[in-house]
Amino acid sequence: MKRNPGSNLRFLAEPVHVNFGGKVHGGAVMKWIDQAGYVAAVNWSGQYCVTIYVGGIRFYKPIAIGDLIEIKAKIIYTGKTSMHVAIDVYAGKPQRTDQHKTTHCVIVFVAVDEDGKPVNVPKWTPETEEEKAMEDYAIRLMELRKGIDEEMSKYIAPKI
Repeated sequence: MKRNPGSNLRFLAEPVHVNFGGKVHGGAVMKWIDQAGYVAAVNWSGQYCVTIYVGGIRFYKPIAIGDLIEIKAKIIYTGKTSMHVAIDVYAGKPQRTDQHKTTHCVIVFVAVDEDGKPVNVPKWTPETEEEKAMEDYAIRLMELRKGIDEEMSKYIAPKI
C-alpha cells in the first residue's frame, strides 16, 4: 500500500472564527493547522498521533470571514517515531481562483500505540528536488530547536 505524505483541507471561514478586529482569529487558524497536520501524520503512519512540537508559526496575511481556506499539509521528514509536517494555509474569495498564502509552520507529530507509547513510523524518502529541499529545511529546524529547547528548559523545568 502506498502511503500518502500529505493532506488538504478546504472549507469556508465562518463568523464564529472572527476576532475582535473582524478577521479570522489566530487560534482558529492554529486549530486548523493542527487538524491538517494530524490527518497527514495519521495517514502516513497508520497510527494515532500526538502533536509534540509546533514551531515558527508565521502569519503573513489576515483571513477574512467568508474566504475559502485551503490548508496543505505534507510530510517533510521522518525520524524513528516522529514526523515533521510542513503546513501552509491559503485563503481567498471563493468566487475567484487565486489564493494567497496566509500562514506557514512546521509541526512534529509522534505516532503512539493504544497505551500512548511511541511506535515506529514508515520512512519517508524525498524524491523531487523540492522534497529534498524541504527535508533539509526540517533538519535545519531540528538543529535550531536544540538551542531553543536549551534556552527554554530553565523556564519550564519543574520547581521542587
